[in-house]
Amino acid sequence: MKTRKKHPATTLSAHSVRERRAALVFILPALAGFLLFYLWPTLCGFYYSLTKYNLLGKPRFIGLANFAKIVHDKLLLNAIMVTIEYVLLNIGFQTVIALGLAVLMQRLTKSITLRGMLLLPWLVSNVIAAMLWFWLFDYQIGFVNIVIDALNIPKIPFFGGEFWAIPTIAFVNVWRHMGYTALLVFAGLQTVPNYVYEAASIDGASEWRSFSSITLPLLRPVLAMVLVVTVTGSFQVFDTVAVTTKGGPMNVSRVLQYYIYQKGFDQGEFGYASALSVVLFIILAGVAFVQLKMMRANESDMA
Repeated sequence: MKTRKKHPATTLSAHSVRERRAALVFILPALAGFLLFYLWPTLCGFYYSLTKYNLLGKPRFIGLANFAKIVHDKLLLNAIMVTIEYVLLNIGFQTVIALGLAVLMQRLTKSITLRGMLLLPWLVSNVIAAMLWFWLFDYQIGFVNIVIDALNIPKIPFFGGEFWAIPTIAFVNVWRHMGYTALLVFAGLQTVPNYVYEAASIDGASEWRSFSSITLPLLRPVLAMVLVVTVTGSFQVFDTVAVTTKGGPMNVSRVLQYYIYQKGFDQGEFGYASALSVVLFIILAGVAFVQLKMMRANESDMA
């Protein structure tokens, strides 16, 4: 009786099919979560942006009326300007401080304990961090103002002052995220070969010249990723504002996300709030695209 030999290509194909099935089994939970918790709500948001909806009845299709209303919304313009102010403060300070911490960690210490301590604020939830600093910065009983008063310096209305509200909110978020951002940059620094610095040292390059001509260009892909994540996250700031200022005083801290929340849950305009969310989505997509182009992401001067 003749036995049929298996062709090598047939065996390889069967193995490949098994691998693909196994991969599909592992991917399915994440894929289901993405479809259920990200894609489906996004599609629903786009649909509700074309309706008048207050949760009490069925949504009524009104076309682009919500987007036409956005053009004449002066409060929206104020919310966008407040958000941009917060984003600039948050990104500027967070990036500079994180870069400095990462360089110091690389040059001065390799202590894992120190890296863990830097990550601790990031492990605290946004709400807890906001409550902690709200108590510390309280005008009457806050520890910081007690110390300031003891030094015969006028107390500072951190969350209650028109000038101080947004910088203080930015400070809270910089404190919470700078350790995590520093570790991302530190991981990028580990990919820079030492021989590059050694060659620069032999050529007589100063520390600043090595940093500006070697470190920063080689960190471009990491910095691009950090900036995109930080900027998109900053545009979505909500919980710190909700816990501390609730958009006040005089709307000086009413960022875009909090304005959308007020329109939807305080005023029951879910259709209009969805249209505002679509605008925020377009802004974030545009900002991320421009950032990636400007930073030439995935490209490094090492190439």
